Amino acid sequence: MKPGVRNLITDVAGLRVGHAQDATLRSGATVLLADTPFVAAVNVMGGAPGTRETDLLAPDRLVQQVDALVLSGGSAFGLDAASGVADGLRRMGRGFAVGTQRVPIVPGAILFDLLNGGNKDWDENPYKQLGRRALAEAGTDFLLGTIGAGYGAATGRWKGGLGSASCVLDSGITVGALVAVNALGSVTIGDGPQFWAAPWELDGEFGGLGLPTHFPAETDPLPMKRMGEATTIAIVATDAALTQAEAQRIATAAQDGMARAIVPAHTLLDGDLVFAAATGSWHMADPLRDLFQIGHAAACCLARAIARGVHAARPMPGDLQPCWQSHPFAPR
Repeated sequence: MKPGVRNLITDVAGLRVGHAQDATLRSGATVLLADTPFVAAVNVMGGAPGTRETDLLAPDRLVQQVDALVLSGGSAFGLDAASGVADGLRRMGRGFAVGTQRVPIVPGAILFDLLNGGNKDWDENPYKQLGRRALAEAGTDFLLGTIGAGYGAATGRWKGGLGSASCVLDSGITVGALVAVNALGSVTIGDGPQFWAAPWELDGEFGGLGLPTHFPAETDPLPMKRMGEATTIAIVATDAALTQAEAQRIATAAQDGMARAIVPAHTLLDGDLVFAAATGSWHMADPLRDLFQIGHAAACCLARAIARGVHAARPMPGDLQPCWQSHPFAPR
């Protein structure tokens, strides 16, 4: 397993990612789309999710492909970012054909960032416009950290962020992950700089610090956020040709990556969720072996992406949490 050329989810051929954010609002949105509709599924393990059109992603539903997936800040208000994306896609002629009409299928998920110091006193919900802007900015290269859906994110200890990672399997299949990290738990171990995801790090992508020589003694964790304030929302993707049921299994397996990178994860107070996307350009030579490996790779990529998102977060005036990069122990 090795990283893709960009070490981004867009190493999966045909995928594009766009971000939009508002510095005054201290929030943003991120969209993932492909050149053509793609298979998508979802797995929810957190106790406080916020979603749009996720029921449509079950294998027994009529629609088997989507036009885009959206991650957004803004709590329930942020679900409107997907409406902005849908409007833009409809103007492009994209969407599920119903007679003479086109209805873009745009599932989405949100995180809570309403108490991060930004000005939330809006007269009109700003997230629809953020969705439109994110769609307009979609491309294969994008920044990590304080951007898009991760712009106003926070974790139990550090400022959160937007992360991504990819890998190419020996079979030639590419797998990638995209995540907005706003977790209740911690991505680092104890009081040190090392990330829980360190065993899966490739090429020093989030500092190359490895694991500490001593792990903190087992303690009973206490929530550092209140109910509804935490969530890690993610997308894992592959170029393999998957059914919706197979994609759902990949989303389920990818949740292991969240548990490897965040401690604790999947709590009652988090809305942890993973979408899976499959573009279908690579036909599996050995489906049983390939699905096994894709699931493992998705979990590894997601763990790495979570660490990369926090590692890349940058400080801004008015931050309520420190950035990993600005701490004295961060390598200079």
